Amino acid sequence: MIFSNEKLQFTIMTIILSWAGLIILMSMYFTIPLTDILMNTFHVNETMAIWIGSIFSLTYALCCLIYGPLSDRYGRKIFLIFGISILTIATFICAFINNYTLLLIFRILQGIGAAAFVPISLAYIGDVYPLEKRKSAFGFMTSGFLISSVLAQLFATLIQKYLGLNWIYIILAILYLITSILTITFLPKESANKHKNSIFLNFLNIKNLLFNKQLSISFSFSFILLFSLIGMYTILEAFLLAPPFYFTEQQVFLARAVGLIGTVMCILTGKISDKFGEIQSFRTCLGIASIALFLMAITPNLLTIVFSLLFVASISLVVPINITLISQRAANQRGTALLFNAFILFIGASIGPMLATKLMQVSNAFVSFSTFSGILLLGCLASFFLKENKSAPE
Repeated sequence: MIFSNEKLQFTIMTIILSWAGLIILMSMYFTIPLTDILMNTFHVNETMAIWIGSIFSLTYALCCLIYGPLSDRYGRKIFLIFGISILTIATFICAFINNYTLLLIFRILQGIGAAAFVPISLAYIGDVYPLEKRKSAFGFMTSGFLISSVLAQLFATLIQKYLGLNWIYIILAILYLITSILTITFLPKESANKHKNSIFLNFLNIKNLLFNKQLSISFSFSFILLFSLIGMYTILEAFLLAPPFYFTEQQVFLARAVGLIGTVMCILTGKISDKFGEIQSFRTCLGIASIALFLMAITPNLLTIVFSLLFVASISLVVPINITLISQRAANQRGTALLFNAFILFIGASIGPMLATKLMQVSNAFVSFSTFSGILLLGCLASFFLKENKSAPE
């Protein structure tokens, strides 16, 4: 341990990991409010502009499949350092790119770097933290993930307005450089408990995760969580910009900011799930999220923003509980399971805004919100197949 006080050590580690998760995933979300800016800057249509965001998410998701078995075999910290280094360099270069195709290539490199840090940090917590501290750490890290989904949009809107698009990348690159220094300095190397299996065998063992019924259910939830969260924000923006509201850019900015309040609920995950039980808390929050989306669909006024806060708060509680369940049930395949979970999670994050955009193009906000509400309702019903863990393995 770097510090003689173990409590201080874990506190600092949790702050660093949560901070890293927050700023790294900003590279995924900051494009959401900039579709029109990207269209005008690179002279592309709406679908091509959305791909500047989605290509990062898809690359991130696919790389999670690769890093899971690799980190199980060779350890976590080496990939944490590798990931933040690649992300720092690629982000800085993005600031000076004016060609659409070249930008997509470096967005892919950003996704490769981010995928080697954020999901592996969850497995790192499972390896380094004692069992009683993991749920709290997962909650704080997930809080960083979800705050990022809102904060990135606010950050991008402000920086683009006052400094320009290129400065978004420059500022993020500086933050990533600082994070890389913190990672190298303050995060201890995990114990030497790496798998002795070959890399090929570790990849083959991914199928064992899918044969575990409880894990498969949790993975299906992972898909719909960020799918619905990013989809909701995509619909909400289009809804507020259209009649009868005709929101200005600044007003949409404030509407997004309301969601930040809801993301703080992640911090309370441990206390709430300990009191009511993980499965019951999980099920209830999914139900509330589904109802909140439906209320957004049938409320043709500014109460929609209030219901969006309720929705974000519910999702913010569900995500860390789901991660905890996966970590417990995957046992010695924890690293691979958590990275496979990240793959599913961010495939959902990629598809959610695409579906939301399409729904708003061919229908209206009522149909769009109702569709996402129905998907979450199906998830709530599926949660009745989840069972409480009799014992939580180390």
